[in-house]
Amino acid sequence: MKLEQFLGNETKRNSASSDVQNYAAARLEEREGPVASGGVQATGNYPGSARTGDEIRQDFEQAARLIPGALRFNLHAMYAETGGKSVERDELTPEHFGTWVQWCEDNGWGLDFNPTCFAHPLAADGMTLSHPDDAVRQFWVRHCLASRQIAESFGQKLGPATCNIWIPDGGKDATVDRAGPRQRLIESLDAVLEPNFPEVIDTVESKLFGIGLEDYTVGSHELYLLYAASRGIGVCFDLGHYHLTESIADKISATVPFVTPVLLHISRGVRWDSDHVPLFSDEVRAVCDEAVRSGMLGGILWATDFFDASINRVAAWVIGVRAVRKALLYALLAPWELAMEAERSGDGAAKLALRELRAELPFGAVWEYACQQADVPSGLAWLAEIKRYEQTILADRC
Repeated sequence: MKLEQFLGNETKRNSASSDVQNYAAARLEEREGPVASGGVQATGNYPGSARTGDEIRQDFEQAARLIPGALRFNLHAMYAETGGKSVERDELTPEHFGTWVQWCEDNGWGLDFNPTCFAHPLAADGMTLSHPDDAVRQFWVRHCLASRQIAESFGQKLGPATCNIWIPDGGKDATVDRAGPRQRLIESLDAVLEPNFPEVIDTVESKLFGIGLEDYTVGSHELYLLYAASRGIGVCFDLGHYHLTESIADKISATVPFVTPVLLHISRGVRWDSDHVPLFSDEVRAVCDEAVRSGMLGGILWATDFFDASINRVAAWVIGVRAVRKALLYALLAPWELAMEAERSGDGAAKLALRELRAELPFGAVWEYACQQADVPSGLAWLAEIKRYEQTILADRC
């Protein structure tokens, strides 16, 4: 693969998730309610957190200057800008995201979307689309419908937009009725997906458990995988939403023949789904390796999903997204075709030798060249830019 493809078309669906520590800023125009719920939790209070949409955009512009390749941005519904008016989530419209759309258009970025089914009084008991109260459940159905309509407006302006549905729904302990909530969730999702929005790429995202919801998760991996296959939509695999010993890489070739797209949320769990900043780790490299050597890159959408309030948030964006880009490049440079040829011929020794050869190849030099071609700093040179930004911009927010 040519370097130009790596920096452009082949990574054009990479997204950068919005920092959970900006939730307070995102909810300034909503009524009072919980800032985090449904197992969503981040720790730390590093100075300089964005307080407004303008400051979030300013921060990401700085991060984008330090990341090689094409980019997309992903918004949660709570990032609506309503002009100071109180607008409920089921009443949100494309107009409440007009500034975000114009910003992405000006920067040549795509824009994806998520409904925000948490951090709200009607999600305080840990149930949304599967809620036993019909009035509460229908509120969240309307919110997800509104979110798909908003994503459609993004797609019409900027090209197809992913709308990924994640809900926190579950129980804390000794759940008795496991079938009822799942049946309600299926009915709710069917209602949400009924309208045809041609510019929307719909996906559903499972989770193993959440804090306060440890015993039972309504939207399990099996439910969403089978639902996606039966409804012709995509499924999202978040690297932190599975048991720590479970291989997400191995799921790719088992899923893409039946369900596309597979949206990958690259995060890093440490003992639990803690969404640490992704690194150039064994797990991330394994996912990228399998995506490349399986020949299934065309069925995969790439995104990051992480948050950490204990370090500089702009630096976290840069470290995480660059790590995924490095892992993809590392996978593209491997001699997979030769290794597969050796495997098919029964030459196990040659296969292992070829896999080992990659460790000797000058990957670092290729990554440095990719950074130079994209006009972004290589090595640790970008850290100086982050420090300058922290001293001149972030410090003034404290």
